[in-house]
Amino acid sequence: MGALIEALRGGWLTRDRAKPQDGGAGAEARSLDRTIWSLIAATAAIAILGALLGGFSIVWKSFAAAAATGTALIWFARFYRRRGDARLACALEGTAQIMAFAAAGAPLSYLAASVNLPLHDNLLDALDKALGFDWLALLGFINAHPALQPLATGVYLSFAPQLAITVLVLGFSGQADRLRTFVLAFMLAALLTIAISALLPAEGVWSHYGLTAGANTILPTSHTSWPVFHGLRDGSYRLIVAAGAEGIITFPSLHAALGVLFAVTLWPVPVLRWFALALNAAMLAATPIDGSHYLVDMLAGAAVALACWLVARKIADLPQA
Repeated sequence: MGALIEALRGGWLTRDRAKPQDGGAGAEARSLDRTIWSLIAATAAIAILGALLGGFSIVWKSFAAAAATGTALIWFARFYRRRGDARLACALEGTAQIMAFAAAGAPLSYLAASVNLPLHDNLLDALDKALGFDWLALLGFINAHPALQPLATGVYLSFAPQLAITVLVLGFSGQADRLRTFVLAFMLAALLTIAISALLPAEGVWSHYGLTAGANTILPTSHTSWPVFHGLRDGSYRLIVAAGAEGIITFPSLHAALGVLFAVTLWPVPVLRWFALALNAAMLAATPIDGSHYLVDMLAGAAVALACWLVARKIADLPQA
């Protein structure tokens, strides 16, 4: 492991090995970090205020692990930055930013579902059919080939380790600007999908079609989120948690957005470029069944990702005050 870290620090993952890397320790980079932390703080403040006004109970202890780990990561990031190891500091702070935003963003998605606007599954299903996408045929194929399901579930759940790997690779390889752009794009994409999901809620294909595990050889990974989603809509579920929070966004698909962001972000890393592209293509292929998503969910998620990546790049390129 030590040798791998030293190799990463040495720049063998970067596109231009001759280009000097400072780990993004300059004043502009630190200002961008402050922008990211400010957005995280604003997200948390809105989530807490919305929870209190909406009659939710916040399970504070579920945030303890994220808070403790995030605090430790920030402390170590500052420690290594003072020691001149800007790359390690950047990787540690990027990890802390992702963890902090995930803890703040999950409650926000619960609040969005509780708005309880009319479901739009009929529209999304009709759009899928207009595009010629037969979701039930895809389910039939998976039912006929059950050996594919564990593989599909594995790649569908790869988003969590991919988050960690992306942050560490970019941090240790000195691509601090790209790391901060990725973190900002991820946050913007999540916030945009949450906002859209409040206005255009959907329960997902499995629930919309009334499918059950008994009629199929599989049960999607997302099935644990269904009672939470409907409980948030009818008012029977009013808990805000960090650890154990369910992914309840159907339209647009945040999974699809992440798949696009991972592939775009890691494209300049030669040793990971094609692996990331193949893995995320597989994740997108698994998303309709395991994530209970319509095709239009995924197309919308991909559009959100590209738009947020461009916005994040623009913000990162602007002179930071």
